[in-house]
Amino acid sequence: MQKTLLVKPYKRGSENELIKDHAKLVDSYPKVPITVDCVIFGFEEDNLKVLLIRSDLEAFKGKWSLLGDIVCDTEELDGAANRVLQQRTGMEDIFLEQVKAFSSPTRHPGGRVITIAYCSLLNINHHQLKVLDNELHWLSVQNLQGMAFDHQAIVDECYRWLQKRIQEHPLGFNLLPEKFSLRELQNLYEAILGVKLDRRNFRKKFFSMDFLIDVGEFEEDVPHRPGRLYKFNFEKYEKNKRKWFCIDF
Repeated sequence: MQKTLLVKPYKRGSENELIKDHAKLVDSYPKVPITVDCVIFGFEEDNLKVLLIRSDLEAFKGKWSLLGDIVCDTEELDGAANRVLQQRTGMEDIFLEQVKAFSSPTRHPGGRVITIAYCSLLNINHHQLKVLDNELHWLSVQNLQGMAFDHQAIVDECYRWLQKRIQEHPLGFNLLPEKFSLRELQNLYEAILGVKLDRRNFRKKFFSMDFLIDVGEFEEDVPHRPGRLYKFNFEKYEKNKRKWFCIDF
């Protein structure tokens, strides 16, 4: 039977007395480290990947791990996440979004550690890794297994978050070339959603939002019939965000 631990409350002088010693109050709280873990998804050659390193803990020797670190006393969570990404990869100016806190008391072998997961999605060909320590590597999301800590659960949660976000916002267009075919667009959504989409229905939904610009050009040097090339009208989207509706495939 699992025991419930009660935190002893800070003792006041009297029932109506205000707490004056703020430091003593905080000092009475349990000391639980807080970390951030960055789940960086990348898209390359119709394949969704995630950026990982080899764990440096003996308990997880040889296992893949997310990019993470402790949150310093002087840092905000967002700042810590950006610092981790810059120090571990050399990449800067990458948008990170906070996804979820993971707080299982047993998630770390050394004791209780609460971690905050941050997520980003980028085009691998547009962002060069400048630091390669601990075998920093892009791995296919579909081939992950036996990760360190609870990092597989964190990746899975962020993957579900990504699948939802890409249907609610035009995130995917940042992963495509400036000019893209509808085939490339559909391949992107199929890779992230993990499903095969009906070609006619997919194109009908995107054309109905009226954010695609036909540039009057066709694909070149492709092994199939060349398709028309399009651009995404980001300016029109910013002015008419309400026209973007959830793409329920």
